[in-house]
Amino acid sequence: MSSLSILLPFRKVVLLIIFLLEFSINLQAQNNINVKKQTFTIAEGNFNLDGKPFKIHSGEMHYSRIPKPYWRHRLKMMKAMGLNAVATYVFWNYHETTPGVWDFSSDNRDVSEYIKIAQEEGLFVILRPGPYVCAEWEFGGYPWFLPQNGITIRGNNKPYLDATKAYFTRLYQEVKSLLITNGGPIIMVQVENEFGSYVSQRKDISLEEHRKYNATIYKQLKDIGFNVPFFTSDGSWLFEGGTLPGALPTANGEDDVAKLKSQVEKFYGNKGPYMVAEFYPGWLSHWAEPFPKISNESIVKQTNKYLDGGVSFNLYMVHGGTNFGFTSGANYDDKHDIQPDLTSYDYDAPISEAGWATEKYFALREILKNDKTPAIPAKIPVISIPNIKLSKSIDLEVFKNAIVPVSNDQPLTFEKLNQGHGYVWYSRRFRQPISGKLQLKGLRDYAIIYVNGTKVAELNSNFQKYECDIDIPFNAVLDIIVENMGRINYGAKIVNSSKGIVSPVVINDQTITGNWDMYKMPMNAMPNIAKMKGSAIVGKPAIYQGTFSLQKTGDTFLDMSSWGKGIVFINGINLGRYWKIGPQQTLYLPGCWLKTGKNEIVIFEQQNEVLKNHIQSVSFPILNSLNIQ
Repeated sequence: MSSLSILLPFRKVVLLIIFLLEFSINLQAQNNINVKKQTFTIAEGNFNLDGKPFKIHSGEMHYSRIPKPYWRHRLKMMKAMGLNAVATYVFWNYHETTPGVWDFSSDNRDVSEYIKIAQEEGLFVILRPGPYVCAEWEFGGYPWFLPQNGITIRGNNKPYLDATKAYFTRLYQEVKSLLITNGGPIIMVQVENEFGSYVSQRKDISLEEHRKYNATIYKQLKDIGFNVPFFTSDGSWLFEGGTLPGALPTANGEDDVAKLKSQVEKFYGNKGPYMVAEFYPGWLSHWAEPFPKISNESIVKQTNKYLDGGVSFNLYMVHGGTNFGFTSGANYDDKHDIQPDLTSYDYDAPISEAGWATEKYFALREILKNDKTPAIPAKIPVISIPNIKLSKSIDLEVFKNAIVPVSNDQPLTFEKLNQGHGYVWYSRRFRQPISGKLQLKGLRDYAIIYVNGTKVAELNSNFQKYECDIDIPFNAVLDIIVENMGRINYGAKIVNSSKGIVSPVVINDQTITGNWDMYKMPMNAMPNIAKMKGSAIVGKPAIYQGTFSLQKTGDTFLDMSSWGKGIVFINGINLGRYWKIGPQQTLYLPGCWLKTGKNEIVIFEQQNEVLKNHIQSVSFPILNSLNIQ
């Protein structure tokens, strides 16, 4: 073979390599052009997209409240309603699961993927990273372990600000490429959240200290690299405490366009742009309270006011979703030391908890759509499961006896036990009889009291019920099973976040000390009772287990109206709390968490007034549920 014949294939390989290199360079150049093709600024009284005035018609929707397989469907629903942006909080405690341990990938925690899908569906993104977010979410988004070691949340102290910087830095790694300055869809970032409200409630802290803190959060975000326009979000009458130089003030819940414009011009120094960052088409819901309702007519009327007045807006919520697991928070008022938020975050929003278009959705779509608005996507299929057989049950005490207790002279809080959520069983044996008034003033939040296995009372922070009569005979055992129903998510009391029993137990005016045993039951995974012996007992907390088979999957709702109080796991996923006092009587079960063939169900029932052997689902929510369509 001649040397020429050897060189010819070699030359072809070299030419191919050169071609591939040129193609790669050209592709990268094209990508660089695409990265720079859009700009978003605030100037001359306008939001400007690519230098042209732009109105934001946004809807709030939180990735953490929607199963990841349904993100695209819900974003398509938004786009089909006529919106051009989605706003989302980032929940710090959803991502820093234990100190210094971050999760931005498992389950529906992949916030960067959520933002990418939003861009693919033609939506801009408004990012609301907190660090405090409220949102009827557990502890307003703060990790439960944060207020330890001298850290004071939401204040101008170094340990806390070091923690916020670490959080923002870690979040920036996830979203840097998704800022509009880098070719992504994120057009604005919020600084803190409703800080003016907090300033008005914490008069014990000077306004100067409040402002130092807020300014530091703002500086951290900018120094870390967030380089898109910033905004603050407050009630318009609270702008003084919440606004920051250089950040656009936006109003929450302001329906008076003239007042909105006046306040923005006063505190921002410019004539616009004007935005209502939280326009409420519905409202939040608590256990044991009537479900609030806002009429379609009033929302349509207010939307037209904003459109006519040149006001941008963000519908909070356009789709609420669900507080799965232990993610729901709590509020409070003069009559309730805690108002636990429902598992459902339906919010009477235009898109229902299950992702369905409501009458409110169609009414808003009529005034927001244009020639380019896509068709409404098909509803995810629904199924009913007529009879889910519960084949095994055990008394919770059997489960407790497999747990090694922590002993102490006095009851310890969840936090002292290094437990964030769930339940703690407090137990003490009395060698001498005692009777009188049991006072549990430090209860957080719900407790069932037993003496020698017999139920004595239910105590509850929600109803401010902290005492009961009690008679403990010689050598008897007092058991107090305490549930954390969600940390406060709004207001000055957010700083008091401890759960469990947070002050001494008192009987007949005597402080009960000595040899308390505490059994930790975080219920962060589905209990496995398959090999445990025993059965459920009427009147005592129990765990039920069963299986069911499906030939096809689809969305459904578990009918919990005949149960008492507890939580439900399906295939290892905690669907959230149920409670017979309502108004919610069903639990949303996404079809994407079901599978053809065998499925597993576990129910922890706290009251257990009647033994159970089955449960049903309904493809459409039952009459006395808030999930009505």
